[in-house]
Amino acid sequence: MIDYEAEYNNRARVPEHPEIFARWTKEAAAYRAEATDRGGAELGLAYGASPRQIIDLFGPASGRAGPVALFIHGGYWRSLEPALFSHMARGLNGRGAAVAVAGYDLCPQVTITDIIAQVRQACLYLWRRFGARVMGYGHSAGGQLGAAMVATDWKRLDAAAPADLAPAGYAISGLFDLIPLVGISMNQDLRLSADDAQAVSPINWPAPRGRALDAVVGALESSEFLRQSRIIVEAWGKAGVETRYQAVAGANHFTVTDALTDPDSAMVARLMALIERTRAAVA
Repeated sequence: MIDYEAEYNNRARVPEHPEIFARWTKEAAAYRAEATDRGGAELGLAYGASPRQIIDLFGPASGRAGPVALFIHGGYWRSLEPALFSHMARGLNGRGAAVAVAGYDLCPQVTITDIIAQVRQACLYLWRRFGARVMGYGHSAGGQLGAAMVATDWKRLDAAAPADLAPAGYAISGLFDLIPLVGISMNQDLRLSADDAQAVSPINWPAPRGRALDAVVGALESSEFLRQSRIIVEAWGKAGVETRYQAVAGANHFTVTDALTDPDSAMVARLMALIERTRAAVA
């Protein structure tokens, strides 16, 4: 029997998480100040009606217009906010890309289906503003949302949008099979029935053939999180998606994101490669 409560309780698995969150808070605030000082930050851009439907946009350090990526934060769809993740834009900003850090409403006030719809609206906002496709990358619940963007039929939402508005994604410690969450305590907030969990699990969606998804996970994460990344890579890869799996040595569920802040990291180099693939799709 798998103890799903333990497998998905990342804060219990990483007892030093309060120190990590405190570091993120400090680094995020410092990066917002740095980006604002250079005129590279637009904070609190509204893409929807609710106060949490905002984008913090960080322009490239070079100041020149560049491609745009969307960062989607985690928190099991029920906690955290964009301001905790501003520094995650540093790596791509240093390589010439703009980064939009998106917020969304949280469970139990809304459902995961609602959150998927909101992040789609954030992507459409960016497409309408910049006239370009979007590469989405996200952490934990944000990994699920990023995969959902890759698998979206955008024409159903806006006939003027490209069908592959989000042709590539990079999911860090993502969740793609939500059935195990139905029977554990966090479901008091998520309110998932078995049918709901099936419906919001990207592993059950038609694979977005011809698009790309990387699934990356910390090697120190639980067996369930390792499984989550492997199954989406295997299933979508067999169905014609360009997939890639990586377990980052020495990284847990939270420290796996550290490389996003370093323009010279292999993770940021891979994100730039996916961005270039996204830009090529425009031609």
